[in-house]
Amino acid sequence: MSSGGDSSDRQVSVFTSLFRVVTYPLSFTYDLVVGLLRYVWSLLRPDPRRYLVDPVGDVLKFVENFETKYGTNHPVFYLGTYSQALNDAKNELKFLLVYLHSEQHQDTPEFCRDVLTYSEVVNYINRNNVLFWGCSVQLPEGYRVSQALRENTYPFLALIALKDNRMTVVKRFEGKTSVERLLSQMQQSIEDNEASLVAARLERQERSLNHIIRQQQDEAYLESLKADQEKERKKQEEQKKKDEEMKVQKEKERSEINRKERLLKLRVELVNQIPSEPDADDSNAIKIVVKLPNGTRLERRFLKSHPIKYLYYFVFCNDQSPLNFQITTNFPRKELPCKPSFLNDANLSTQSNENDELTFEQASLGKSEVLFVHDLEA
Repeated sequence: MSSGGDSSDRQVSVFTSLFRVVTYPLSFTYDLVVGLLRYVWSLLRPDPRRYLVDPVGDVLKFVENFETKYGTNHPVFYLGTYSQALNDAKNELKFLLVYLHSEQHQDTPEFCRDVLTYSEVVNYINRNNVLFWGCSVQLPEGYRVSQALRENTYPFLALIALKDNRMTVVKRFEGKTSVERLLSQMQQSIEDNEASLVAARLERQERSLNHIIRQQQDEAYLESLKADQEKERKKQEEQKKKDEEMKVQKEKERSEINRKERLLKLRVELVNQIPSEPDADDSNAIKIVVKLPNGTRLERRFLKSHPIKYLYYFVFCNDQSPLNFQITTNFPRKELPCKPSFLNDANLSTQSNENDELTFEQASLGKSEVLFVHDLEA
């Protein structure tokens, strides 16, 4: 009985092999013709999914359709393009879980209903530093991502993480699966690749700290430079002020030297302008005694009709007299208006005016007067 069964199995096996040999050329030809026809058809009528117009709109449309069909209990979808999700995951150093949805695959409804919306899966994805992005491959944005990830079958998930400064697919979940298997594989993949994210976080923190330190150092340097510049500016201002003051002082000194030289020259010139001394017995003569600051006594007679400026000339031309002085009476103390106006002029021009013609008589001086010289520069 056993040998009969073995003989029957061998006959079936031989028949099957012969059938495959006979049908293989037909099957190969069919696949070749179908593939060629599909290629020609794609040239004549390109797939509309290749034209990406509104990638964000594609994602929002998929999420809306998903919630309409499977409810709102699902991992939080990233509401942006795939490129934006990649950039955010890279910048925030998070895992990116990509879900490509195919409505045409027979296992898709069961996966969405029993796995993707299962509470444990939802909580795990939402709580484990994972960005979740999804889209339908029937929409241009999903189709574009499908071309990049090259999935083999559905349901399809891809776990992407930063490795060597590039966003890399570290785990692919393809085909029918259970909640337990998906969670186990996802947890293992995250644990295996968490180290690279931790290292990236530490490196980024170090760069950030170094940047802050450099920034603080730059700020301190700029503050120091600013303080030095301000100090230098004040120093230059002070030096400029000193230079200007010194210039003014030298100008004053030069002017004073010139003035004194002019006054000394005037001493010689004015001697000749003093009128001759009248005789002692002249009834119109008055006797003047002048005491200089150094104690020297000067005596001279003038006519009452002489301008009183000649008294100033007489004192001024004496070598022991100060160059700038006033002559006063003793009691009551009163300054005599005898100083010629030109001696108050910076140019020291000897041109007189009418005020310089005041006479001794008009100055109410007696026959004999004792007067005092006061040095105005002492």
